[in-house]
Amino acid sequence: MQFAKSEDYALLLIENLNHQVFMQFILPIGLKYGKIELRNHEQFECMDSVVCSTLHSFKVDLVNIYGMKDIVAYSYSNELIGMENLGGNSFQKALEGQATSKLVQKGNFWELYLGSPKEIKIVTFAPLRAEKPLSPVAGPVLGVVEIVQDLSNDYKGIFRFQVMTLFTVSGVMLILFLIMTIVVKRGENIIQKRAQERLKLKEQLGRAKHLSSLGEMIAGVSHEIRNPLGIISSSAELLKKKIHLDDTTSRLPDIIIEESSRLNNIITDFLNFAKPKEPNLFPCRIAEIIAKNIRFLSSQIESGGYSVQTRYDQDLPKIRADADMLYQAFLNILINAMQAMPEGGDIDIAVKSVDNNIWIAFEDAGCGVAKEVMEKIWDPFFTTKDKGTGLGLGIVKNIIEAHNGQIRLDNLSEGGTRVSIRLPVQNEG
Repeated sequence: MQFAKSEDYALLLIENLNHQVFMQFILPIGLKYGKIELRNHEQFECMDSVVCSTLHSFKVDLVNIYGMKDIVAYSYSNELIGMENLGGNSFQKALEGQATSKLVQKGNFWELYLGSPKEIKIVTFAPLRAEKPLSPVAGPVLGVVEIVQDLSNDYKGIFRFQVMTLFTVSGVMLILFLIMTIVVKRGENIIQKRAQERLKLKEQLGRAKHLSSLGEMIAGVSHEIRNPLGIISSSAELLKKKIHLDDTTSRLPDIIIEESSRLNNIITDFLNFAKPKEPNLFPCRIAEIIAKNIRFLSSQIESGGYSVQTRYDQDLPKIRADADMLYQAFLNILINAMQAMPEGGDIDIAVKSVDNNIWIAFEDAGCGVAKEVMEKIWDPFFTTKDKGTGLGLGIVKNIIEAHNGQIRLDNLSEGGTRVSIRLPVQNEG
């Protein structure tokens, strides 16, 4: 584009110069002297005056005017005047009426390779013609005009623009690359997270199906056991009334009644886990439920050497919950805490309100929970105790989740465990 622009510019200059030279030099000098001889000092001065006045305000480094025999008749450079055969192929084409241009570049290998030569010029050859006034047809070729323009600054400006464009595009591409990398990374994390969630949901679904079938089986078996168990317990009560106190077998009915009661409690746990009831939501206070738990366990707390400390935030809000179900859940947690400290110890209970939620923490000073046990702690029928169904914490978890809450068990760094419970204040049920 720059080359074409410079060539058009040179041809316009030559066209203007051709007109001025023909009108102000060739015609007057031809009439005055009869022929053109630039070796004549007066004619040369006249030609130089016409050329300089025509091109003085334009960026032209060199002007050469050739005769018909490829001899330099006029030039900005006195050293070139009279030299022969400088025009070459371009001169011959100009004699034939064809204008041509070419770029001449100077510089080292890297300057030429990178497109930023030290010096770059455009050389344009065009015919010098006689003009026919009031005729659109040009006259015969009288000579050849050569104009040399220095384009170094223009091409350096283009090179700087190219470099700036290159750096701008590179910077934009780098920014886009970084953005795309971040987007792809986040996408991978989202995909991985969703894959893990799907796997977790699949496991939960499989576990739910397993527990559902297990619960149906337990419920059916428990009902079948409970009926004969009630008959056994009633029969033992009647038998106890008929046996004399001094009879050696008088303790047997008590044993039957005691074991029947224990078995009934186990069956109750099975039914509570297999078919948890829906909570009956009413406004209640957590502090009052915990106080009721402590009163119920007061004799065991005193006899076992336990110390229960409670800390409540001021102005704790009421929550919509089933007080009886929460009482059962907290009771199981407190009993577990006491069983973790057979020699007695401290139990801390803290309740606070944060962001429309009630947080309850039960901490004991026992030996904590082993890592391999922690992974199975919520599994049904898993227990580390000699006696027990392994359903206590499962029932607790069901109760808390039925209230749209969350429960978590952690080991404390100083020993013991913490059971953390979150319950929403406004439970939608």
